Amino acid sequence: MKILIADPIAAECAEFLRAHDVEVDTKLKLKAEELKAIIGDYDALIVRSETKASAEIIQAGEKLQVIARAGVGLDNIDIDAATQKGIVVVNAPTGNTIAAAEHTVALMLALARHIPQANTELKSGIWQRNKWVGTELRNKTLGIIGLGNVGSEVARRTQAFEMRLIAYDPFVSEDYARNLKVELVSLEQLLEESDFISLHLPLTPATKGLVDAKKLAKVKPTARIINCARGGLIDEAALVKAIEKGKVAGAAFDVFSKEPATDSILSKSGKIIVTPHLGASTFEAQANIAQDIAEQVLIVLNGKPARYAVNVPLIPPETLPVVAPFITAASTIGSLASQLMEGQISTINIKYDGEITNYDTAAIKAAIIGGLLERMSEERVNLVNANLIAARRGLKIVEQKEATCENYTSLLTLQVTTNTGATTAAGTVIRDETHIVRINEFWVDVIPTGGYFLLCNHRDRPGLIGAVGNITGKVDINISSMHLGRLQPRGSALMILALDEPLPEEQRREILTLPDVSTTKLVKL
Repeated sequence: MKILIADPIAAECAEFLRAHDVEVDTKLKLKAEELKAIIGDYDALIVRSETKASAEIIQAGEKLQVIARAGVGLDNIDIDAATQKGIVVVNAPTGNTIAAAEHTVALMLALARHIPQANTELKSGIWQRNKWVGTELRNKTLGIIGLGNVGSEVARRTQAFEMRLIAYDPFVSEDYARNLKVELVSLEQLLEESDFISLHLPLTPATKGLVDAKKLAKVKPTARIINCARGGLIDEAALVKAIEKGKVAGAAFDVFSKEPATDSILSKSGKIIVTPHLGASTFEAQANIAQDIAEQVLIVLNGKPARYAVNVPLIPPETLPVVAPFITAASTIGSLASQLMEGQISTINIKYDGEITNYDTAAIKAAIIGGLLERMSEERVNLVNANLIAARRGLKIVEQKEATCENYTSLLTLQVTTNTGATTAAGTVIRDETHIVRINEFWVDVIPTGGYFLLCNHRDRPGLIGAVGNITGKVDINISSMHLGRLQPRGSALMILALDEPLPEEQRREILTLPDVSTTKLVKL
């Protein structure tokens, strides 16, 4: 077998592969035409972030069985093209976990004690101790936003500083957090109580700009913020403004909304420490990543499932027409449940009814878990790693199958149980199109459009629909369709409005003040 390494990777990768009698070629800085011309000779391609594994390159890889990304991000790999061709894509999501956690703690300490500023001033010939009086970590509250791999390691390390640890992450169990000696809280409580705030989230549509001007207004004026996760999680301009006005004490950034960040607005503040995306830049991390990638490539080439495969293997052609549409439906109900649920997940119950039970549902299960976790995890969930990722977060998954289905040919039902209650979402496929047919106790029929839906729980009464429409109309937001589910006339009901644009928070709250409206949620489906 032949493997091509197309980007700079630590020597441990090639050494490990050659030790297992694999032929390895290292060819760096190849142009797209050059890579396309030679890729047909190789069974595996290993890249970092420079080389683009485009659909055209993948199509030319007649022998390719696996594409490996030595790192986490996958923007440079056309995963859909690889999946369609039956090529497994793997990455190394944990190789740099310790390095990123340690860099977070290093920035926290530097921020607390003004180390970079004091160093610069002293080297310029100024000895001024009183100017750089810092603060201790002991007895302070650290708020961790995102308790995944890196966030968990930060929690383990900061226990040594005798800090109080709180975290916001709805997608870990309370038992998992308790074992880390972390208290799970709401995002609002975390912002209000934390002395240090550290972000450890992927950048997704749901997390982009998560900490904006309104969120920053909630923090203590003595709070300090650290971001070693992804640029774009924090509104950088709003943070600089808050620091200048004394609403936030300081910040430290290793990642930026645009990189390279040589002219970032963050660099212009003396109260903000910046480093050039060094989170994974340790010799040990690079060696770990190289070793992980080499091992996974060999596993795939030997016909076994890789631990960090990021795409779902091809569904057999004979079952594709039936199963493929349900994978989309599964992801949709997972995403819907994640947007509706409150509290910390404890159990995930998946029920399959009808004809779909005659097929392998592993890919459907993976799609449900993937949709559920997409807002808080940058790991792509598939049938290889679904159980692993759920177990890592302390989540319990229960599956049930019923051969008959009363109302539909097939039905998928997801129930997510948290410490505050249960959320149910059910979907089916009609003429290859996803239909949401149940939300909690209400039976509905909603076709996801990729747009916004406003869900209002209320008491069924005359005039309420018109009152809601009046509020959306005042801000020039068009309602493209409406669905109503109710248990009985004048009883509990669920109104679902499909909107052409997202409803502003002010109008959502105004709807919530209407008589007989109990809850409102804006979701994207």
